Amino acid sequence: MTTKVDQRPSVWVGHIMLNTNRLAQSAAFMQQIGMRLIAQGEDYAVFELRGGTHLVLAVEDTFTPGEAPFDLMVDDLAATHAHFTALGLKPSVIEEGNIHSYFTVLEPAGNCIRFNSSHVSDLPV
Repeated sequence: MTTKVDQRPSVWVGHIMLNTNRLAQSAAFMQQIGMRLIAQGEDYAVFELRGGTHLVLAVEDTFTPGEAPFDLMVDDLAATHAHFTALGLKPSVIEEGNIHSYFTVLEPAGNCIRFNSSHVSDLPV
C-alpha cells in the first residue's frame, strides 16, 4: 500500500480584510465575482476563495475607499475581464506587467481591487 505524500506548502493565507460602508452591496458584489458566502452578520461578511482563504468584509463607519490591501488571481484574465464586462462591472483595460497582466474593478463601496493573471506553478497548492 502506497501512502500519498502531501506536497502542498504547509502554510497559506487564512484571512484578508476589506472595509466597507455598504456591506450589503459589497457582499453581493463578492458573490457576483465568484466568492462563496460563508457567514454574514450586521457588521461583517465572510467569503471563501480558492485555496481556503477567507475574505472578511467589515463595516467601518469612518471609511475611506482606496486600493484593496490585497490582489486576486484568476486562471484566465481575458475571460474574467469579458465576464465582468458582461456583468456591467466596468473593469479597467488589461495592462501588461512584468510578472502579471492585470485589470482593476471598483467594488460598490469604492475600493479598487486588482485582478492578476495566474503564475501558479504546476506543483500542488
